Amino acid sequence: MTATPAPPRQTDTVLAGVDIGGTTTQVVLCTDTLEVLDRVELATPAAEGGHAMVGTVLDGLRLLLDRVPSRLVGVGVGAAGVVDTHTGHVLVASDSFTGWAGFAVTDTIEAALDVPAFLDNDVNAFLRGEVSRGAVTGESHALGMTLGTGVGGALWMDGALLNGPHGAAGEIGHIPGFGDILCSCGGRGHLETLASGRSLAARFADRTGRDLDAREVAAAATAGDRDARAVFEAAGAAVARAILITAGMVDVTTVVIGGGVSRAWTLLEPPVLAALAAEPPVSGHPIRLVAARLGGDAVAIGAASRAREELCVGAATGAAAAGT
Repeated sequence: MTATPAPPRQTDTVLAGVDIGGTTTQVVLCTDTLEVLDRVELATPAAEGGHAMVGTVLDGLRLLLDRVPSRLVGVGVGAAGVVDTHTGHVLVASDSFTGWAGFAVTDTIEAALDVPAFLDNDVNAFLRGEVSRGAVTGESHALGMTLGTGVGGALWMDGALLNGPHGAAGEIGHIPGFGDILCSCGGRGHLETLASGRSLAARFADRTGRDLDAREVAAAATAGDRDARAVFEAAGAAVARAILITAGMVDVTTVVIGGGVSRAWTLLEPPVLAALAAEPPVSGHPIRLVAARLGGDAVAIGAASRAREELCVGAATGAAAAGT
């Protein structure tokens, strides 16, 4: 377990934000203005099932509440996979998780803590965080992309997150039309097969027979390795094409990009910009690319923002009902 504690501060009420990833779980405590008071990062027991994963979340929350004198009023959770934001259940999870699909995340947290809990897809939470307090604060329309182990996407439309009727709006990583390589989801030719960290390593191995991870491929590209540079050029061109497809469909031209692969942005940016310049959006408005600002806190802050929004709506509804 690693932690980066801030000095304890007395506050009346706090919100919690949680980011459950395949490797680590990040938990933060926030004020009602989404200022992070304290945070902790723990290993995710992804192979041990939903109860173990939520148990890790609860352990982290109890640790933080011991350090920050306060009253917890709500918990927001961002989790990988397709989720039902209304019931708080995980609907579809990758093979990185055991016993996660179908798990009742919010019910389990609410039973343990006796406060309201809310669930979002992790990339939706990432975008909500960047809109609330990050690189695209105040934007009414934005596309969020995370380039990490996989490729995720989310849409912010007319000042609100677009979930879609099945919870899968904005899943840009699983747009087909990028070749015929088998994707981690079981489909073929998805953007993720070219632009994720796993795929950068796999495409480099396809070309060279050498087994490097994405970070090592990036280092090789920076050093001038032609095969490594070709892998990043193909990834950048694919990312640009997916952005242009989205811009053509929903007229979004502001894009915020995060995730571990985005740290190699100096390698991705030239092919992305070249492809965007070659085929600008039909609207005539250029694509604006911005780097995520919140780093590892983005998903957790976005999850806390969802909790704040839901609690404010609930309080307003209750007040209106009391006045009638």
